[in-house]
Amino acid sequence: MKAAVLYAKDDLRVEDIPLPEINDHEVLVKVKATGICGSDLPRVLGDGAHYYPIVLGHEFSGIVDKIGKKVTKVQVGDKVAGAPLVPCHECWDCQKGNYAQCKNYTFIGSRINGSWAEYVKLPEVNAIKVDESVSFEEAAFFEPSAVALHALHHIQFQGGEDVAILGGGNIGLLILQWVKILGAKTVTVFDIDDEKLELAKKLGADHVINTLHEGFKEECFVITKGKGFGVVLETAGSNITMNLSFDLAANKAKVCFVGTPTRDITFDFKRFEQMNRKEFILTGSWMSYSAPYPGREWELTAYFLEKKKLNFKDMIYKVFPLDRIGDAFDLYRAPGFVKGKIILLNE
Repeated sequence: MKAAVLYAKDDLRVEDIPLPEINDHEVLVKVKATGICGSDLPRVLGDGAHYYPIVLGHEFSGIVDKIGKKVTKVQVGDKVAGAPLVPCHECWDCQKGNYAQCKNYTFIGSRINGSWAEYVKLPEVNAIKVDESVSFEEAAFFEPSAVALHALHHIQFQGGEDVAILGGGNIGLLILQWVKILGAKTVTVFDIDDEKLELAKKLGADHVINTLHEGFKEECFVITKGKGFGVVLETAGSNITMNLSFDLAANKAKVCFVGTPTRDITFDFKRFEQMNRKEFILTGSWMSYSAPYPGREWELTAYFLEKKKLNFKDMIYKVFPLDRIGDAFDLYRAPGFVKGKIILLNE
């Protein structure tokens, strides 16, 4: 089969490799659409890969092409999205349903070969059936959508709050859509890119704020009538936005760090005094899973996407065939150039 194989830093080659061989409880999926995630960038353009050579890609959809002898939940021909985490299902964390904290896990597209290929194999429980009304491109958003919803489940999000989302990238825009579905009072998206903020408006943001503009904090307190935001979700993983979240949080707020930093984050003592005085709850969120595996995050993504309550189509920035993956990464080499999700397609 054809696959994009990473051999070293910035050494990505499209070539023929053997088809994966499946066991009794696995399925072979013919990949139709697969996304490039922000976490893939340091693996390809930096030194973030676990080993070489490796086929990356963990956001994907396709058609079940072959099933193992003991597979019962899906059939050949089913349209599916893939959950990339492969937990052990046996350890203490897995038994409690905390699959993302499994210490014996593997992961499709980072620790084992993934979906930047014509075929990918996965356990049958990792294959989520997709309604025929949903396109393959939309179904490739299941994983990042579930990441966004997991953060809200983790903080026990309830409607009626003023919500701040720091970062208008893909995860931020997916969180935006979920908090609207779940009944947020108002949603304000913060970014430094006006194009991303325009897309946030289109996807339902009540307010958008460019943090490069002077006086933007005064706008925030007009929106919240001086109280600050009851829920703050940081999605950029940057020192600036993580520090800003302390300023924007209301007393007794919930603050969730969803973004993954790639360099050191520094908080001075005044920031910690803010947390103490405001008594806001600060937590992080990791991956997208709950019990029963893979969880309600995936189930609800399927449901609301089928009901046309989620808009993934407008989040797609560009589409490339798999053999032009190099052209896609050329866009990422220009900082700030990519304004949404890049999808790779197989015919």
